[in-house]
Amino acid sequence: MLTLHRKLVRDLGALKGQVAAIAVVIAAGVMTLMIAVTSLDAIRLSMERYYAEHQLADVFASLSRAPEVLAHRLAEIPGVNQLETRVIAPVRLEVPDFADPVRGILLSIPDGRQPLLNRLYLRAGQLPETGRPDQILISEPFAEAHGLQIGDQLRVIIRGRYEDLSIAGIALSPEFVYQVAPTDLLPDYKRFAVMWMNRRALGNAFGMDGAFNNVIASLQAGAEAAPVIERMDRILAPYGGIGAHDRMDLISHRMLIEEIGQLRVMAVVLPGVFLGVSAFLLSVLMGRIVGTQRQQIAVIKAFGYSDRDLAGHYALLTAMIVAIGVALGVALGFWAGDAMAALYAEYFRFPELVSRLQARVVLLAILVSALAAGLGTWRAVSSAIRLPPAEAMRPPAPPQFHQGWVDRSALGRRLAQTTRIILRNLARHPFKSALTVAGISLSASLLLLGHYQFNAVSHVIDLQYRTVLKMDTHVSFIEPTSRRVLSELRALPGVRYAEGYRSVPVRVVNGHRDERTSLLGLPERPALRGLIDRQYQPIELPAEGLFLTRFLADDLGLAVGDPVILEVMEGQRRVLEVPLAGVVDEPIGLSAYMNIEALNRLMREGPAISGAWLLTDSGQRPALYERLWDAPRVAGIGLISEAEDGFRSYLEDTVLAMMAILLLLAGSITFALVYNNARIAFAERARELATLRVLGFSRAQVGWVLIGEIGLLTVLAIPPGWLLGTLFSWLLSLAFDMDMIRVPFRMAHQSFAFAAAGVIAASSVSVVLIAGRLRRLDMVEALKGVE
Repeated sequence: MLTLHRKLVRDLGALKGQVAAIAVVIAAGVMTLMIAVTSLDAIRLSMERYYAEHQLADVFASLSRAPEVLAHRLAEIPGVNQLETRVIAPVRLEVPDFADPVRGILLSIPDGRQPLLNRLYLRAGQLPETGRPDQILISEPFAEAHGLQIGDQLRVIIRGRYEDLSIAGIALSPEFVYQVAPTDLLPDYKRFAVMWMNRRALGNAFGMDGAFNNVIASLQAGAEAAPVIERMDRILAPYGGIGAHDRMDLISHRMLIEEIGQLRVMAVVLPGVFLGVSAFLLSVLMGRIVGTQRQQIAVIKAFGYSDRDLAGHYALLTAMIVAIGVALGVALGFWAGDAMAALYAEYFRFPELVSRLQARVVLLAILVSALAAGLGTWRAVSSAIRLPPAEAMRPPAPPQFHQGWVDRSALGRRLAQTTRIILRNLARHPFKSALTVAGISLSASLLLLGHYQFNAVSHVIDLQYRTVLKMDTHVSFIEPTSRRVLSELRALPGVRYAEGYRSVPVRVVNGHRDERTSLLGLPERPALRGLIDRQYQPIELPAEGLFLTRFLADDLGLAVGDPVILEVMEGQRRVLEVPLAGVVDEPIGLSAYMNIEALNRLMREGPAISGAWLLTDSGQRPALYERLWDAPRVAGIGLISEAEDGFRSYLEDTVLAMMAILLLLAGSITFALVYNNARIAFAERARELATLRVLGFSRAQVGWVLIGEIGLLTVLAIPPGWLLGTLFSWLLSLAFDMDMIRVPFRMAHQSFAFAAAGVIAASSVSVVLIAGRLRRLDMVEALKGVE
């Protein structure tokens, strides 16, 4: 076996270019697999540990106001394990050296101790002391964003009154792993604060002494949430309950679950694409190695080596290539996995993000890579061991050639001799040519897939913040207010346009399927809140009828014209049946829409609004914010431009960071594929090229025979590469369709141009490298080959 091992080393040296190319492809698959699985494990394990150790509640309910004695009835609901009432107050803050408006929420905790549920993780300081109404805890992201320390003072507006509060500690909560304002999708740590205060102090400040407006509960082992939620809703309905819900309607938990779902998709789709390409490459490489080593195989068998020895030799060659690729992929995956974990730690705030390279992940990468390599090389190895020595000693029988269309056509007769050689070779080896085109097409499809993600993410942001959200400021009120307030808003400095909306929490029901969301009442032709169809054209709201986002309508199994049940979770909690008048194609969120006048009628109220969107003069915004700050009915002020910056930053840090890595890998794979094909073609045709030189063809003419063939195959591969890349992009857009964010399938001309340019660039570099080999071609050695 020592002889075979020496041959293995020589083969690896002779094929170092092809080996490196295939190893890069395998490394790309292993790297993407490790990034996805490591990030998935980090988030999932950190979430499970944090929830378990800090007792995240299973059921949450908000209401207007209820006496504390009601807690006993709630605790007696079958299935409830622990129950805790609390007070939650929306507040506004003044932060030193920060001019923008800041909103937040204050949550009560038992005086001087940890709550039973949603226990806090103290990063610094201590809990507010009993009898200290001026002490609070603040969330760690908000403290870091403003550089706040223990003992610093904050001025907070609670129910229209200023309170000067001192920071006693900095904390994290399992309820706010993903800390986002109620009306936002992405964190804005500078402009949204989560704080905790002693129950008695907050009750007095918010007018909830001896009462509560929020309740949380954990479930007994084996208990289901639905019956508990139903009973809790019935008890809380007279007290302004707006519907209990489980963890899936908790925005922090929902974002975690959706991120886990995306990582699961990524762990399957992207490594599958890369490792599938590597299996194809290994199949081509091993098949051609066996074809060029027929004589060596015959000699090895003649010297008494068994079929098993020969199979082991080629299997070991494959294993060495896989080992190089896996080692490179594991190293890159470990580095990139740590970088991705650091990015996720910025948005998902755990006390500790459990990120470590687990042995099972490495074993999984090895197993998947070995399986792909085995599938790719099985046919070539089996053909090698079935080859009888006597047959292998003879050169393969030449195919029967005949005059083809190139020679018969008038165009063919006008072509140069070297060009006709190229076309004849492709026509006489259609299967080999098709394999080469398929390989280059795969690389083009990967480039197209990577560039599609960049364009798609940019398109989502532009669509949301240029076509859907046209305002720059969002003002929310403490409670529904008369529409006359719009006149007051329009009179404020810098306000160019003001548009009101009514927001009502509802449960949309169709049979056994339902979804909690907000029903937004808008003017018939909203100017600042765009409603768009599939062609991105504006939609007018009819006098009656309901509109849903398309994703929500499809999820509930609803079609235009179907009756929809609306369970209103506010006021008289009416159950209504309205027709579905249409669907809205917007990329973010799950929402319902209705003409604001129709919604006011359904709510049996006057012309009320819940908030307003403003279009303002940027130069007068400081004065505007100061006036809004002093308005007692204003609950919060949101800056849309800051939300856009945060959303863009989030996508760039997560989705686009991952896609940048994949695009870099796709570029490397493209070069690897094209160069690998060029090297194999050069090895197979070295005798033919040397013969042409002997017959008097110039070095440039001989070079054109090989380089022209590479260029022609590259050009032929680009259109099917576009088609395959479009298919991959469509499948990826389907796989990443989530409740909160959808990426519309939209192919841009730039993506096709980028894929073509990438393949042509890779071919050009390969041609330069092959041209150097052509100049160094040893004609005497090449002509010794057997024909």
